[in-house]
Amino acid sequence: MPLITMREALNQALDEEMARDDGVVLLGEEVAEYNGAYKVSQGLLDKYGPDRVIDTPITEEGFTGLAVGAAMAGLRPVVEWMTFNFSLQAYDQVVNNAAKIRYMSGGQFSVPIVFRGPNGPAEYLAAQHSQALQSIYAHIPGLKVVAPATPYDAKGLLKSAIREDNPVLFLESELMYAWKGEVPVEEYTVPLGKADTIREGDEVTIVAFSKPVRIAVEAAEALEEDGVSAEVIDLRTIKPLDEQAIYESVRKTNRLVVVDEAWPFAGVGSHIGWLVHHACFDYLDAPVELVASEETPMPYNHTLELAAQPSREKVVRAAKRVLYMDDTDNGS
Repeated sequence: MPLITMREALNQALDEEMARDDGVVLLGEEVAEYNGAYKVSQGLLDKYGPDRVIDTPITEEGFTGLAVGAAMAGLRPVVEWMTFNFSLQAYDQVVNNAAKIRYMSGGQFSVPIVFRGPNGPAEYLAAQHSQALQSIYAHIPGLKVVAPATPYDAKGLLKSAIREDNPVLFLESELMYAWKGEVPVEEYTVPLGKADTIREGDEVTIVAFSKPVRIAVEAAEALEEDGVSAEVIDLRTIKPLDEQAIYESVRKTNRLVVVDEAWPFAGVGSHIGWLVHHACFDYLDAPVELVASEETPMPYNHTLELAAQPSREKVVRAAKRVLYMDDTDNGS
């Protein structure tokens, strides 16, 4: 299979879905003439024209609301936010319109729309541009939340998201756009709500999604050098959550470490910890460990911003705590 970047995989997904269905339109800041802030929409304007690849003003609430109306009218808009930090400007449109119209209309309207863009910390972006905001969207009934970690999943999940009749938040990452992976030439999709066990193990389960999946794999490799067998689960979709995949793994390994680059309070990782304690209490040989970002706005200083985020070393330490019940290191 060809080795391509995640930005190329996302571009292929958009291209294929726009070719398949002329109701699919892309809109957002700089998606057309500039080919996207991260070049995900490279070449789409030339191929599909300005009626389907639409540059918008810097008005997230405005063009997000316009896209919600377009979805209600029968189109399948893909909204690119330059960053999920800017999605806060459009939060009311997503939560009070996109998420609720199907329920409030008694099923008379569906809202087939995808909101996509980079989420979470990158580098040197400081407090207002480094936020991982998945929990505030996963909290809302009526929204689906997708967080791929590989080019293969990014393409397959985006195609499924565009075909979905409910609103989908599609979380990417600035640092992941250049990551490479194998992607088939032939068409395929990846179903929403299905996790992927990307590494088998029997002593500790490590659950992650999006960019931290790479950290989880690196931690599992480091643990293997110490004779520890770690299983790694890539959630791929946060909502709907593949709970059974997590439970089956925990019932095998009896230990769990969750990695989430958001803050810990009321986060996705915290919720997974509660679910596992509730469903797998009798199987656990140790409390669930959560490796999350520190409870602080993201520093600009690079050394400090790295210290504030999950890392391979933090995941390894957390795994060893649940393996050996070592409480001498209580830091995350």
